[in-house]
Amino acid sequence: MASANLSTYNRKRNFRATPEPAGKAASTRGAGSFVVQKHAASHLHYDFRLEWDGVLKSWAVPKGPSLDPADKRMAVQVEDHPVSYGDFEGIIPEGQYGAGSVQLWDRGRWFPIGDAAQGFREGKLKFRLEGSKLKGGFTLVRMRQREGERQTAWLLIKEKDSEARSAQEYDVLVERGESVAGSSRRARSAKKAVPPRKTAGSKAADRLALPSLLSPQLATLVSAPPASGEWQYELKLDGYRLLARVDGDDVRCFTRNGNDWSDRVPRLVSAVRALGLPPCWLDGELVALDDEGVPDFQRLQNSFEQHTSAELRYLLFDLLFLDGEDLRGTAQKLRRDRLRSLLVRPGRKPGIVQFSESLEGDPAKLLAASRAAGFEGLVGKRADASYRSGRSRDWIKLKAGLRQEFVIGGYTDPQGSRTGLGSLLLGVHDEEGALRYAGNVGSGFDERTLEMLHSRLSAIETKESPFEGGPKRVGTTRLAVPHWVKPKLVAEVSFAGWTEGNSVRQAVFHGLRDDKPARQIIMERAAAPSAVATTRPAGRSSARGAAAKKSAAKVTAAKQPASKQPAAKPRAAKLPPFKGMPGLRVTHPERVVDAESGTTKGDLIAYYAAVSPLMLPHLKDRPVALLRAPSGVGGSTFFQKHAGEGTLPKVDRLPRALDPEHPPLLVISSKEALLSAAQMNVVELHTWNATRQALEKPDRFILDLDPGENVGWHEVVESAQLVRALLDELKLKSFLKTSGGKGLHVVVPLKPALGWEEVKQFSGDLVLHLAKVLPQRFVAKSGPRNRVGRVFADYLRNGRGATTIAAWAARVRPGMGISVPLEWRELENLKQRPPWSVADPEDRLEIGNRPWKDYERSRQGLAGAMKTLAAIQRPAKGR
Repeated sequence: MASANLSTYNRKRNFRATPEPAGKAASTRGAGSFVVQKHAASHLHYDFRLEWDGVLKSWAVPKGPSLDPADKRMAVQVEDHPVSYGDFEGIIPEGQYGAGSVQLWDRGRWFPIGDAAQGFREGKLKFRLEGSKLKGGFTLVRMRQREGERQTAWLLIKEKDSEARSAQEYDVLVERGESVAGSSRRARSAKKAVPPRKTAGSKAADRLALPSLLSPQLATLVSAPPASGEWQYELKLDGYRLLARVDGDDVRCFTRNGNDWSDRVPRLVSAVRALGLPPCWLDGELVALDDEGVPDFQRLQNSFEQHTSAELRYLLFDLLFLDGEDLRGTAQKLRRDRLRSLLVRPGRKPGIVQFSESLEGDPAKLLAASRAAGFEGLVGKRADASYRSGRSRDWIKLKAGLRQEFVIGGYTDPQGSRTGLGSLLLGVHDEEGALRYAGNVGSGFDERTLEMLHSRLSAIETKESPFEGGPKRVGTTRLAVPHWVKPKLVAEVSFAGWTEGNSVRQAVFHGLRDDKPARQIIMERAAAPSAVATTRPAGRSSARGAAAKKSAAKVTAAKQPASKQPAAKPRAAKLPPFKGMPGLRVTHPERVVDAESGTTKGDLIAYYAAVSPLMLPHLKDRPVALLRAPSGVGGSTFFQKHAGEGTLPKVDRLPRALDPEHPPLLVISSKEALLSAAQMNVVELHTWNATRQALEKPDRFILDLDPGENVGWHEVVESAQLVRALLDELKLKSFLKTSGGKGLHVVVPLKPALGWEEVKQFSGDLVLHLAKVLPQRFVAKSGPRNRVGRVFADYLRNGRGATTIAAWAARVRPGMGISVPLEWRELENLKQRPPWSVADPEDRLEIGNRPWKDYERSRQGLAGAMKTLAAIQRPAKGR
């Protein structure tokens, strides 16, 4: 191999400040030990080291080693390390090179296969490992060095042998996350521990020293609760995961990646110290409560970024070490019993530090209750399982909605009255470690947060995009060149779902995550419940006796005083809460209308109150069909078209003479009428293509572009552009709006001259022509079977009495999208299905109806278009 050289290692380190060993070459020759150290520095990675000729040849492996031969793990060669580094486990202080925690993840012996020196020179080093976790054959293959690269990249590949395992069946990083150093040894960075105290019936020699560093157990995301096994459920908390090490007056708090945050949380350190606990390790979550007593991550973030006061709670859920005893090998339920006895004592008043209670009841009902109360979801823990560092399937998480961390790769300039920035550009790492664009988030910010973000992002701006194949420009209303930043900051974001292009929909910003390295951030995918092992014996837990039983309805009581029982937390990101209107009484504003977005009835009314000036011109004088949803999204719904079908205060009735065969038609003429309808559980408003002034003469026709199965957004956009091209050829001015769902609406304003049948016939002829000349794209028959892979341009909405969703109206669908007027030029830049919703209309309310400013003066007749279409169709008929 290359000659040993520790000068670079020594030059990078200040050994008066770091506990790492000073570089000194050993006298050994040839191969010897190997070690893998999990290093939570600015980017989490695994350091793979092979002892050779007195040093440790070292590679940084961002994704860690794998036992799956299909995984080719990038390994970047770094400076040689001293052999003594193979025993190092501890914390490199802030401000030092490689600051962060170092865990001895694996170690053992390595044996070269063939001539190791020749293999290293030629770039293909084959060897066998005999470690606690890594065994069998491996190969390091050197990659071609690109121009400008300072470090040499290799690939670490597992050989196909008896030790190989499929990563889908067994991920060694997840399944074996613990340290191999042994619980009884101290890391080098630890302070000298207080000598173990002698107690009756025990010997000091039998007591274990308090470890200086522990890695937490992490939960696996699943799509549904497991069907078997004994599980304890707790609320999933929206805060920072912190482990507390208590050793007399020395109390230290560590993040999940081993960063020492003791100086950042002095109030918490003081509160833990005041408990007077014996030497122990505690595991819990630090949260900040909002005015309703619900954990609010943004408030917690602000308390760190802006040094504001917040009502903090450190909710403890596990006890790992206690007074010389390692509890990690005992059952979860027993550890929690011990923890409860430490914290819950008669006469002790609740303070910052509290016990995180378990919940009783059906987990599906508990999940629904947690969603209604504004919590993230549930965490389930197998009652009889031991504590294992790293991600484990003995702990699971069930999310009430979609929410995860994203890397910030850029930002756009603010528009209108907003300051700081417009939106954040988000990314996640793929399997190869490349950062992939995942959409943007433009809501959830207050003014202080915008200023803070702009300040931090401006400091790390760069000329090059950090995204692999990401966008060069973003935006829908204006094509914008973003400000690119180094991918260092991590944002916590909730969202309604993923688009086909793996971008987030209806995203809301919640805060920055300083406790999670950007390198760790990937797209979270929920495992099936069957993926959670259920082979452990299921016994009865003493903690689940009759005295501990609680109903799902009491889900929020586990986290706060009884005086702070929260109602459903509104999710509207940009709209102020609806504060009422004289003469309108809103009942049950807290009722959740859409579980996916968390939108409540109060949110919906607030939305319609804000949007009423924009929406009323689209409703004016038009008969309206109202879709009522008393049970919200997913429940039963019904249309109301006439006054005789229910009581709707303030909603006007048209004269019976306009439609003598039916009860009076309805019309929304005022903001009071719109909000009154929303109070009566109206969600969608669909309008006729004619007004009361000329009910038998339609003043528009609409083509509803309805995509079938396997039709992506790109095809929908192209279909709309093709429709517009045909209309332009017919000299017909057209306007565009979103449907609030998967499609688009092309609207053609008319002079009210022709009757219903003539207009419907013309629109039908348009669609037949499209389907004939472009059969691979359009279909003229309705029905799901006919639309597979194609777009149905629905012209049937142009008949008498037929209706179409009104502009700005909400939809009774998960996420509660809204129908929004668009400019045609926006369509080309709308790279994904529109994200706008009741909970997050983004900047559309500021844009308003400007895309349709020429609508009224664009009214036109159809005589010329009919002749032109007939002429176009003649050659097509003759072929």
